[in-house]
Amino acid sequence: MLNTIRNMFHAPRSTLHASRSTPYVIRLGLGLWFLGFGLLLSACAGLGPPPTPIPPPPTPTPSTPDPEGTARTFLDAWHNGDYAGMYSLLSPLSQDSISLADFQARYEIVARTATLTRLEAQILSVLKNGTSAQVLYSVTFHTAVVGDVPPRQIEMRVIYIEGRWAISWSDGLILPELAGGNLLVLEKSAPARANIYDRNGLGLAVQGDDVAIGVIPSQITDEETLIVALADLLNLRSDLIRQKIRAAQPDWYVPLGEASAEEVQANRATLAALGGVQLKQYNSRFYPFGGVAPHVVGYMQTIPAEQLAEYQARGYDGDERVGLVGLERWGEEYLTGGRAGKLYVVTLGGQYVTGLAESQRQPAQAIYTTLDRDLQIAAQKALGDFRGSVTILNPQTGEVLAMASNPTFDPNLFDPTNRNSLALSEVLDNPGRPLLNRAAQGAYPPGSVFKIPMMGAALLSGLYTRDSLYTCTGYWDGLGPNAIKQDWTVTFGVKPHGQINLIQSLAFSCDPYYYTIALSLYQQHPDYMSNIARQFGLGAPTGIGEIDEAAALIPDPAWKLATYGEPWTPGDSVNMGIGQGYVLATPLQIAQMMAAVRNGGTLYRPQLVHHIAPPGGAPTFELQPAVNGQLPVTPDQLADIQEGLRGVTTLPGGTARFVFPSFEIPVAGKTGTSEDPAQGAPHAWFAGYTEANRPDKPDLVIVVMVENKGEGSEIAAPIFKRMVEIYFLGRPYSLYPWESEFGSNETPTPTP
Repeated sequence: MLNTIRNMFHAPRSTLHASRSTPYVIRLGLGLWFLGFGLLLSACAGLGPPPTPIPPPPTPTPSTPDPEGTARTFLDAWHNGDYAGMYSLLSPLSQDSISLADFQARYEIVARTATLTRLEAQILSVLKNGTSAQVLYSVTFHTAVVGDVPPRQIEMRVIYIEGRWAISWSDGLILPELAGGNLLVLEKSAPARANIYDRNGLGLAVQGDDVAIGVIPSQITDEETLIVALADLLNLRSDLIRQKIRAAQPDWYVPLGEASAEEVQANRATLAALGGVQLKQYNSRFYPFGGVAPHVVGYMQTIPAEQLAEYQARGYDGDERVGLVGLERWGEEYLTGGRAGKLYVVTLGGQYVTGLAESQRQPAQAIYTTLDRDLQIAAQKALGDFRGSVTILNPQTGEVLAMASNPTFDPNLFDPTNRNSLALSEVLDNPGRPLLNRAAQGAYPPGSVFKIPMMGAALLSGLYTRDSLYTCTGYWDGLGPNAIKQDWTVTFGVKPHGQINLIQSLAFSCDPYYYTIALSLYQQHPDYMSNIARQFGLGAPTGIGEIDEAAALIPDPAWKLATYGEPWTPGDSVNMGIGQGYVLATPLQIAQMMAAVRNGGTLYRPQLVHHIAPPGGAPTFELQPAVNGQLPVTPDQLADIQEGLRGVTTLPGGTARFVFPSFEIPVAGKTGTSEDPAQGAPHAWFAGYTEANRPDKPDLVIVVMVENKGEGSEIAAPIFKRMVEIYFLGRPYSLYPWESEFGSNETPTPTP
């Protein structure tokens, strides 16, 4: 064998290198030969222990990402209410133990029960050990009822499975006390709802015992005596009560209104002697006199289904009645006060485990409005059966003293415990839209009232002065012979104004003068009138805040192009010059403008809340006048406008002079008659103010708007006058042209 080996090493070179194509084969063969030779020698020798086996390499530890990212994503999703995102991070075993729907419900029930408004979760530490980790975090609940629940430290177990970190979930990850399926419980109580008062502390919305009053016609023994008694008790017109009774079937129950239990008790003997009267007592929110300023005060209803979750998050059970309109809605937080609450944990069997947080009840706060209840009731009565509004402001502060809208409604009807609530359908189905606050939400062409900012624009342009003359013939052809316009004097067969100056143009409401102004301003710049009108407070909400309002519209070339795809024309400006065309304004905007004219140029934001205070406590809110802007005119220019408005009621030829002959209270204002193509008959406006300058009574701005009843001087101005008489003289002294006696409502007869 050794010889064989020796011969292999001494083989000829030609044999070893016979072919260049086989060197790796030769080397491999030699390697195998040496290996075999080594084994052979060992076997032949038979000496030494067997070789030690080489141990297998260790199993490598998988490289896993940081588990903190998963934990943080889970907590962020919780903060955002993304329960599906949270559920997606659970381990397969955890997902097998609870469905997504049950998982989401568990978190939602906890949030709703605790009245959770916000939560804070913060990771404190992360301990990773191979394919498992423990994440320690703290969670703080911020709630609507019990305030903050002290922070809880919670340990989250995270495992690495199927190539991702997953959370091993249990109830204890919400709060440690909920581990094992324990339940969260909140006991709460709310204070009695606070009242809403007028500026003098007279009730507008109060809690108490009330009586629903109605009649059964067939049981009435003395109709006229009954009508007189109930008209006085319910603050209703006699003719309305008579109309309701006679329109009903004999055995029907006819709901008429509500009164406080005290008022009914004081009149019980009289009522008991009258056949047919039905009385039903109930305890609830009561709105005296069938609703004083109901469009402002508002009403209460059960929580709408679409808002249920929002209210429950604020601590409501969900079956309460809440303010949905007006001050009842705006002041809900003040009127309800702070609920007392105790948040604790119980077992599934109802056994107490531990308390989490507790809060004390905070008293509800009453709202004292800027309204004058007597003046408000007078304004509501002054409108009679007209559709329209009366808005009264203090021009020095923006306080709303009265805001009447007609048709009106009885807010007591929204209470289902009130027997008379069966009449609510008459309100909801009324085509006159009694729930619409026409003072703030009604947008109308302002007609000649718009000549006030137009006169301001004329003066500001430099094209006109107070002495600029114009000869009014009754006709105007500034747009050519095919577009002739005429003055109101032509319609009424009145002599044309002749030569007048700018101040007289406002007092006499000369349309051709304002057509001329509008055309000249258009030629100066098409946007000029619009920009000035906006600086008079028109075309934008006043910001009153406590109630809903419309923005109305001051049009301009860009608006028309965007709305209709058509360019602005000279005719658009001419129509705008007398408050027609596309122009719309709310009575509240006009009142804000008139207040600024009266007070020297400051546009005060109208306000409805005088102060807010808890029982026997100091006010937590007090009214401060808020400025929306300044009129763009100079003091001298404003004085010219004021002189023109004074001429409306005093100058021969002033459009409302016949309404105020020898009137002892100095007044100024502007009539307006605006076309309404949809209904035919025009709207009647009178916007004005008093100049009594009395130390005991602030002067007023009063805006009257009556829908589709004719001329402002014939319909709106007499209503303005009545409100002035009631406010300054204590009662009305002048019958309306359409009245045979105070309080009657006949068809208005046009004044010659």
